[in-house]
Amino acid sequence: MKFISEKQLSFSLLALSSLLMAISTLLLGKDLSIERVIGFYFFDNVSNANNGSVLAACAFLVVAALVFFSLRDDKYERFLAYALLLTSFVPLITLFDSNRWIESLGGFPAIGSGQGIIKYFALLAIAIHLLSKGVLNLSQQKIVQLFPVVLVLLWIGGMKFTEIEAKGIEDIVVSSPLMGWMYQLWSLQMTSNIIGVYDLVALTLLILSLRYRVLLLPGLLMAGAVMITTQTFLFTWQGALSSESVLTSGGQFLIKDVWFIANLTLYYGLSKQTK
Repeated sequence: MKFISEKQLSFSLLALSSLLMAISTLLLGKDLSIERVIGFYFFDNVSNANNGSVLAACAFLVVAALVFFSLRDDKYERFLAYALLLTSFVPLITLFDSNRWIESLGGFPAIGSGQGIIKYFALLAIAIHLLSKGVLNLSQQKIVQLFPVVLVLLWIGGMKFTEIEAKGIEDIVVSSPLMGWMYQLWSLQMTSNIIGVYDLVALTLLILSLRYRVLLLPGLLMAGAVMITTQTFLFTWQGALSSESVLTSGGQFLIKDVWFIANLTLYYGLSKQTK
């Protein structure tokens, strides 16, 4: 029996998430996140949020199509890399906007704004992977794939120790049969703290796995569990899905974690090649 390769799995996840992002972005139309990007680039006078949504949807649709072609023929991978670079750079540069950060908390990314934007580092890492063949060695390629996962676990995990994040995740967590029970045992803040500790342990294991191979599987399982659990919220949290747009803006925020699963899959594949 032929098993799916790490590349095929990561590309399939990227294609599915990009297609859902494209469809939902187009159907959502005017969206606050799109408005902020347009405002950052001073395109307010020549564009509007609806046009911006169409452009964003087209970008994700192109990515999904190029992933499909790349699975059939490697020659399309370079075009996919360029599409991912554009799709990730446009929102990532807006991190220079002060609205993306919570200054009172020392620079943590704002919930749903800054947090959603830093997830685009996952797409950037995949683009670098496709463009760096023969340029970066295996160790460097592994670091590139780990960077976005460690970054998001560090920042979002670190925020779990703040009151604003503890309250922000309550509706999502309480809806989940996998995690909602935690509020029966601990307070709102303690539950958030425990989730934060878990995230920090996961990222620590991932970093150490670069040197100690024995920690590879535990690190992958812990970090992967975070991303997979996030996907279950799509079906338990009422604010994730919509009959009108498939995914709400909140649903889009959640499904972006699929990109980190793609990063982890590529990291595992690269680790298997390491002697």
